[in-house]
Amino acid sequence: MSESASKGQDYESSLSGASQSVAQFEDTRKGLVHKIQHALHVTPSLVPLIVLLLSIVVFGVLLGSKFFSPFALTLILQQVQIVGILAAAQSLVILTAGIDLSVGAIMVLSSVVMGQFTFRYGIPAPISIVCGLACGTLCGFLNGWLVAKIKLPPFIVTLGMWQIVLATNFLYSANETIRAQDIEANAPLLQAFGWKFSVGGAVFTIGVVFMVLLILILTYVLRQTAWGRHVYAIGDDKEAAELSGVQTDRVLISVYMLSGLICAFAGWAIIGRIGSVSPTSGQLGNIESITAVVIGGISLFGGRGSILGSLFGALIVGVFTLGLRLLGADAQWTYLLIGVLIIGAVAVDQWIRKVSV
Repeated sequence: MSESASKGQDYESSLSGASQSVAQFEDTRKGLVHKIQHALHVTPSLVPLIVLLLSIVVFGVLLGSKFFSPFALTLILQQVQIVGILAAAQSLVILTAGIDLSVGAIMVLSSVVMGQFTFRYGIPAPISIVCGLACGTLCGFLNGWLVAKIKLPPFIVTLGMWQIVLATNFLYSANETIRAQDIEANAPLLQAFGWKFSVGGAVFTIGVVFMVLLILILTYVLRQTAWGRHVYAIGDDKEAAELSGVQTDRVLISVYMLSGLICAFAGWAIIGRIGSVSPTSGQLGNIESITAVVIGGISLFGGRGSILGSLFGALIVGVFTLGLRLLGADAQWTYLLIGVLIIGAVAVDQWIRKVSV
């Protein structure tokens, strides 16, 4: 009896020791590093916001009033407005664990449709703009249908669509540019996103206001609506989302259609930005939008990130570009630093995914 009792005591003591070891393991995950990781996991836009603020401080110290002038700060906003709008479209797709390589081409084709319908066919500018918006939405629908219904990889679908839309753009426009003077004289509404107004010495454009409002609206929709939660659910685990009753195909098609519509608005905005309708404008729109999204903390694996971070990512690129230009640095330094930021952003995302709960 005494031997069995001692064995029982040993067993209980071993269980007690095991429970203590488990408790010690859990305590180690509640340290400062884990709290930081968890905070970044819950608020993914925090990292790009910190980087943005630090870059502003650094260039502010190096350049002083030259950088902190209203002109310089509003110039950054004007320069990133197109990338910011495209990044919003790209963010929606990447949140579903996809990618859209055709955003830049859709933007340019939509702008060409607006210009050609107005000047080639004599259609009133408001109707031509609606046709351009419809063109972008249609391209997005084709992308979404091929991804959702035919089950083709988003990378392949949008890569092919990029080439198709790009070729269609040049064939339809005959590689002709509609001059800014002609647009200003006959269809000024096409340049509406370039209209400027002053606030306290700072000069803003309608395109900048649209970019900010678009990001804020999409942030609300993704956080507060069932559709937004479904977008995140599909990106996190599409099969689990289907089992929970989410109509994944319908949501995916709607995401790509909305992305195409936003790209069309970017096409309208780029007319206002450069003044003319050029089939060769915005050729790097796809790469720039992906850059802003990645630096903005949205995971390329889908299901995690804030669309507000994509705006911060675009602003980071704008701050680095203008800051280095004012410092007289070679333009290649901008690409080098942006490349470092991209790799660093992906590394941080992997670090957060590995250790956060």
